[in-house]
Amino acid sequence: MDRAPGLSVRLKLALSYAAFLMVGGTLLLAVVWIFLLRGTSVSIFVPAPSNLLRAFDPTNFGPIIFGPAAVGVMAFLLVFGLLGGWVLAGRMIAPLTRITNVTRMVAEGSLSHRIGLQGHKDEFRELADAFDAMLERIEAHVAEQQRFAANTSHELRTPLAITQTLLDVARNDPNRNAGELVERLHDVNARAIDLTEALLVLSRADQRAFTKAQVDLSLVAEEAIEALLLIAEKHSVAIETSCAAAPVIGSNTLLLQMATNLVHNAIVHNLPERGTVWVTTDVRLGQVMLVVENTGEELSPNSVAVLVEPFQRGTGRVHTGQVGVGLGLAIVRSIAQAHDGTLTLAPRPSGGLRVVVQLPVLPTAAQPLHC
Repeated sequence: MDRAPGLSVRLKLALSYAAFLMVGGTLLLAVVWIFLLRGTSVSIFVPAPSNLLRAFDPTNFGPIIFGPAAVGVMAFLLVFGLLGGWVLAGRMIAPLTRITNVTRMVAEGSLSHRIGLQGHKDEFRELADAFDAMLERIEAHVAEQQRFAANTSHELRTPLAITQTLLDVARNDPNRNAGELVERLHDVNARAIDLTEALLVLSRADQRAFTKAQVDLSLVAEEAIEALLLIAEKHSVAIETSCAAAPVIGSNTLLLQMATNLVHNAIVHNLPERGTVWVTTDVRLGQVMLVVENTGEELSPNSVAVLVEPFQRGTGRVHTGQVGVGLGLAIVRSIAQAHDGTLTLAPRPSGGLRVVVQLPVLPTAAQPLHC
C-alpha cells in the first residue's frame, strides 16, 4: 500500500518533548510573573549591547532584565527539548526499529529470523515475543505443508507411473491377457481414488470447513465397528467394546471417519491370527475419551512417534493384506485438532498400539449408556 511521506515517529516524539518543555517553561514564567513580579514596575525592552552581560548576572535579575532573561530561558528550553527529545526518542523506538527490520526480512521470505529482544518485560518486548511465537508457528506450518506437498506428489506419481507402464506393456504386446491388465489397472486406479479422497478429508479437517452438531461418540464408534466387522472376520480379529455415552460437538461425518480409521488400522496392523481390538469410549475430567487398542508386534517409542506423519505406514508393523494410503492417522490427528482435541499414541507393553483421542465434552453430558 502506497502512502504519502510524513514525519518520522522519532521526530514527532522529539517535537512533542520540546513542545512539552516550552509549555512547562511558559507556565513557570507565568507563575513567576504573577506571584513574584506582579507588584513591581516591569519594563520589557531589549538592552543595549553594553548591558547584555548584565542580563546574565543573577544580582541584576529584576524588572529591567526579566524580558531578555525570559526569552533566553525559552530559547534554551526549546533547544534542550529538541536535542534531548531526539536522543530519548531514538532510545525508546530502537526496539521498534529492530522489529521493523525483522518484519521486512520475513516479508521477503526469510521465516528463520527472530527478533529476540532482551531485557525486562514491557510493551515492545511483549510485541516482539508474540511476533516471534507467530513466526515459529508459521515456519513450522510452512515446513509441514512443504513436506506434505512433496509426499503427496510422490504418492500420486506412483499410481500414475504404474498405470503408464501397464498401458505401454499393453500397447507393445497386443496378445497379452487383457483381463489381467484390466484388473491391475483397476487396483491402481482404486488406490489413486482412495488417496485423493483421503487428501480431501484431510484438507477439510484442517480448514474446519464443516457444520457442527451434537454427536455421541459412542454411537459413532459402534457404527464404525459394524461397518468393519467383515474385515475383522477376514483377518481373524476379535473386537471387544466398552462404550459409555460420550457427547461432543462436531461433525458426525468426520468423527465417523476418525473412528473408522482407528478401528481399521487396529484390524489390519494386528497379529496374523487371533488378534484382538479393544474400543472404549468414556468421559473423564471434562474430556471425552475414545481409546482403541490392538494386539500386535512390539513397537518402539521412536517408531510410534512418526506414525501420525502423512504417508507413514508403520514400518515394522504387521500388514495383513490391506495397505492403506498412509494418511489414516494423519487424518485422525487433523480431525481431532479440528474438534479442539488431541491424539496420543503409545506402544503396548505386550505388543501392539494404544491410541487415545480426547475431545471436549458437551456441557450437558448424558447419562452413561453401554453399547
